Amino acid sequence: MTAAQGTRRTQWAAGSAVALALLFAGVATVAAARGDAADGKQPQAASAAVRAPATDSADAGFARDMAVHHQQAVEMSFIVRDRTHDEEIRRFAYDIANTQANQRGMLLGWLDLWELPKVAVAGQEPMAWMAAHGDHDEHGGRSGGDGHDMAGMGDMTAGSGSGFTAHDGALMPGMATRTELDRLRKADGKQAEILYLQLMTDHHKGGVAMARGCAELCTVRAERRLAQGMVEAQQSELDAMAQMLAARGAEPR
Repeated sequence: MTAAQGTRRTQWAAGSAVALALLFAGVATVAAARGDAADGKQPQAASAAVRAPATDSADAGFARDMAVHHQQAVEMSFIVRDRTHDEEIRRFAYDIANTQANQRGMLLGWLDLWELPKVAVAGQEPMAWMAAHGDHDEHGGRSGGDGHDMAGMGDMTAGSGSGFTAHDGALMPGMATRTELDRLRKADGKQAEILYLQLMTDHHKGGVAMARGCAELCTVRAERRLAQGMVEAQQSELDAMAQMLAARGAEPR
């Protein structure tokens, strides 16, 4: 086997692994969001049984904040599409843009259905819902959903006194700053690919933490299922991005 053949075989294997990861991610999101059989109800019956959440609820807060978080992922994906000719990166970016734009539509649609504002009220910090609802469950004890420790969830909020402070356009953990987005717009080729993968890795990590919060704190079943699907899908994409970075001689930041 020649060196060229070996390189092509390696590239094909890497591309296949990424494609499988994306396929799993999409299936996980859709399956978790549906869950009709698991609830034992038809979609219409389940919808009728759900009471619209309050504007300061975890359900509404997650919908508003994740819609903003997703919008930046879509923006970064469109930027890198125009900064590289690498088909692997372009396909990956398209998948993220398509998936997160659709999910964003669902989140904003729920807010419309609930007749709640799509933006936070004046003075309300992004992700404040995680700190406000993360301390105790409905029985007065420490919330534990699937066993995930909620004690450190307040550290992921964007308010003062937490581990993250909004700055330079980055409103929530994982979001890129305006400066980083400008760097991505000016980068080309491999440099743009690496920066995109690093920024999106950070972005997914912040998104996963937020989605885990909703999976445990939200009360609307369909929204909890969507959030859990986001966790599973983005974890799969994090693995795929680590592989793509390694193939380019780089690693997450």
